[in-house]
This record gives sequence, C-alpha cells and structure tokens, in this order.
Amino acid sequence: MLAARVIVAIENPQDVIVISARPYGQRAVFKFAQHTGSQYIGGRYTPGTFTNHTTKIYLEPRLLVVTDPLTDHQPVLEASYVNIPVIAFVDTDSNTRNVDIAIPCNNKGKQAIGLLYWLLAREVNRMRGAINRTDPWNVAVDLFIYRDPEEAEKQAADHDAQVAQAQQAAHEAVLDESGDFAAGGDGAKAEWGNEAVGFQDPQGNWQAGGQQPAEF
Repeated sequence: MLAARVIVAIENPQDVIVISARPYGQRAVFKFAQHTGSQYIGGRYTPGTFTNHTTKIYLEPRLLVVTDPLTDHQPVLEASYVNIPVIAFVDTDSNTRNVDIAIPCNNKGKQAIGLLYWLLAREVNRMRGAINRTDPWNVAVDLFIYRDPEEAEKQAADHDAQVAQAQQAAHEAVLDESGDFAAGGDGAKAEWGNEAVGFQDPQGNWQAGGQQPAEF
C-alpha cells in the first residue's frame, strides 16, 4: 500500500522505472509498465544510464522499482548518486542498503514475482481511480508470470498437433460418408443398367424383365 501511494504520487507515470535483470521478472516488469504507464528495463542494465549524460540511453526517473537489490545492484547504486527513491522487493538474503521502501517477499520464484507485480499494478490502478476497488480486476495474473520459451513452443506444437489430428479425423469421416454414397449410387446405376439394357437369347427373344423395347 505504501509503495502504491508513492507510485501514484508521481504526476507523470513515465518518470517511474521498473527494472528486473533476472529473467523471471522481465515479463512482470513489462506487464506492470504496460498497465501503469511507467517505463521498464528488462535484462542487462547499462551502467551510467542514470548518471552519465553521454550514454546512448540516458534517463532521469523520479522513482525506481527493482525486483531484486542483489541482481539490480547497479541501478540501485546509481539511484543513490542522483537521489532517486528506490522501492525494492526484498527477501531475507537481500541487502537493503540504498533502498527506501522494502517490500518483504519471495523475489526468487517466477510465480511469486508475477503475483507481486500484479498486486502492485492493481493497487496503483485502484488508487488512481482507473478500476473500482469492489470489482475484480479483469487482467489475469498469468500474464505477469514468466513462461519458458521452450515450454511455450512445446505447448504450441502440441496444440497444433491436436488440431491437425482433429482435422484429419473430420476429413476421413467425410471421405467415408462420400465413399458409401458413391458405392450405393454406382450399385444402383449398375443394377438399373442391367435391367434397362437387357439381352437376346439364341432364339432371338428379348430378355429384359419380361418387357421388350418399342423400337425392337
């Protein structure tokens, strides 16, 4: 709640930057930035982003949110140089030096990180009045949780295989129905043909169901 109040107090949401060097938090910070209007840095942090004006990407945020003070120690250190308040998710082994607001939690598991950013984003939107506090947030927490690319590709391949099998089964069922109809039609045609054409016996009598054509 305190962290959400600090984030809401920043007039321009773009002045808030969320950072996660750990892969498990990169999807979470991206979704948090998407739903709150802030900026995010996922992956490797370029040293000097907050302190060196000559860097390719120079930023001057008013608030910094980090996933782990251990892996994100460089932006936390630079934020202390330029007097940027820092909000951090901390575990029992985290160093809270230069951290202004510490949120005690599990910042190692991918489910925990996704849930924490989802809760913080929901509270920020509630305090801004974007969503009603009594209504559930229509954004699924699964969107904030890290997904392994190989696992996602495997799930997509399994889904495609199931779809292909269903289509093949439907196609074979259509072919079976078409084959039965064609066989029945050919049989009826052959039977009708034998009855209509007829034949002559050696004595010259017409044999076609006891009826003789008019021309004959």
